[in-house]
Amino acid sequence: MHRAPRALGAGRRRRGRSLSRAASAAVSAALATTGLVALGGSAAAADTNLARNPGFETGLDGWTCSGGSGTTVSSPVHSGTSALKAAPAGTDQALCSQTVSVQPNSDYKLSGWVQGSYIYLGAKGTGTTDVSTWTSSANDWRQLTTQFRTGPNTTSVTVYTHGWYGQPAYHADDISLTGPGGPQLPVPATPSGLRTGTATSTSIDLSWSPVTGATGYHVYRDGTRVQSVSGASATVTGLTPATSYQFQVSAVNSAGESPKSAAVTGRTAEGPGGGQPHPVPKHAVTGYWQNFNNGATVQKISDVPSNYDIIAVAFADATGTPGAVTFNLDTAGLNGYTVDQFKADIKAKQAAGKSVIISVGGEKGSVAVNSSAAANAFANSIHALMQEYGFDGVDIDLENGLNSTYMTQALRSLSQKAPGLVITMAPQTIDMQSTSNEYFKTALNIKDILTVVNMQYYNSGSMLGCDGKVYSQGTVDFLTALACIQLEGGLDPSQVGLGLPASTRGAGGGYVSPTVVNNALDCLARGTNCGTFKPAKTYPSIRGAMTWSTNWDALSGNAWSNVVGPHVRNLP
Repeated sequence: MHRAPRALGAGRRRRGRSLSRAASAAVSAALATTGLVALGGSAAAADTNLARNPGFETGLDGWTCSGGSGTTVSSPVHSGTSALKAAPAGTDQALCSQTVSVQPNSDYKLSGWVQGSYIYLGAKGTGTTDVSTWTSSANDWRQLTTQFRTGPNTTSVTVYTHGWYGQPAYHADDISLTGPGGPQLPVPATPSGLRTGTATSTSIDLSWSPVTGATGYHVYRDGTRVQSVSGASATVTGLTPATSYQFQVSAVNSAGESPKSAAVTGRTAEGPGGGQPHPVPKHAVTGYWQNFNNGATVQKISDVPSNYDIIAVAFADATGTPGAVTFNLDTAGLNGYTVDQFKADIKAKQAAGKSVIISVGGEKGSVAVNSSAAANAFANSIHALMQEYGFDGVDIDLENGLNSTYMTQALRSLSQKAPGLVITMAPQTIDMQSTSNEYFKTALNIKDILTVVNMQYYNSGSMLGCDGKVYSQGTVDFLTALACIQLEGGLDPSQVGLGLPASTRGAGGGYVSPTVVNNALDCLARGTNCGTFKPAKTYPSIRGAMTWSTNWDALSGNAWSNVVGPHVRNLP
């Protein structure tokens, strides 16, 4: 059956969230019932501030922010040269916290200066009543203050700040916790015995000797911190096949962070099957190839330009067995293109260093993986198609619902059958607003085997960016501010791509010129050519871009791939 130009999510709009009067009253009531109101009483007189790095003068040293939501800025500040800036995104409230040593049965006063909307300051783990205070609006710096008394067995508490759902980024500075200090731990020693273990094409296992007094460890890849763990081992994911990386670890506790360990080098395995000659390049362009005629240029696989690194064949077809799929080449609609020619063209593309994968879903796709049996059927049927046609992997483009538990099971099972396979995903914008969404959860669940998520930045309407502001599709800010949610929500930059239509006829809305795509990539990778939104940091290893489709691109004289393709290859 021929498909019309897909309207991926057309007609579905998400309203920008705001706190109405009723919602504000509900928030106040919830705070009152959960003890999130400043308590009376006086703290023990003490001048010493027990909080570490209270003014954020040494970055986030001593502080941990959820989902990578926090950073430090030079303006605005309450005092000194730095302050905290933390941006809620989706269901993440941008919680920034640190654990402080205290004494049992003692009084403490907690205060801090904040700026923004709906900001909270509190302490938990007090052993008595956990407390918090908040403000709904602070256009200028405002001090929040609360007090608590520790329980008879309490030796540490966690102090924190956080914002609120759908609100802009907030600022905090000069956090103070005064009262009797607890036992002071020494900074832990430098970890020793760091070694590499099992390496797949996208991950490397690390382990080291435990350090006495350490409560956790930071893992560094090529000098950049990429992970924090509580035990003496870690798996670093999101890596590129057949690539060498340098790793170090440090030990941390409430007193600080140790020096980094001696570095070790690990190398990822080759791509699918071992020794595959065409791993996905560091920066890649993905294009969907239409197995049907809907008015776009009819193509053979051999007609797809060399600017495309991953070709996603759209689409696999559902069968009568839940979860199982098959593929039927539309020979009649493709002007007599035969199965033998199709298979030969796939091999030729692979010989040229390209990957060809089978896409499951699309606007009208009805594949459901909602049970263990369906997950097994999905994995077995995709593997059978890989063997029959030579596909390098699979693209998940299910727009009618996805179950993270069973899709994770299916993809892990498939990975065991075909180690190193290419796995891409094409969620709609609504699917990646929060790490609690099923698509986002699936991506994080398979992060060690995931190639790239090419979110569809079209047919979307307005959406929240990672700074809590609402952006409209069709702008560079829409691309960068929404990509930031994935980049700061747990995906490696190499697993994030920008999905756009190749022409105005390829989607119902959201088309931007190829130049805007390139500007967004520059903004994310280099910090240049941004719009009003500029990320707090750059992501040089961002994977690249995707388009629907190579056929619509061809109808426009390959105007999209001729501009975006070379630019992607020249990213850092």
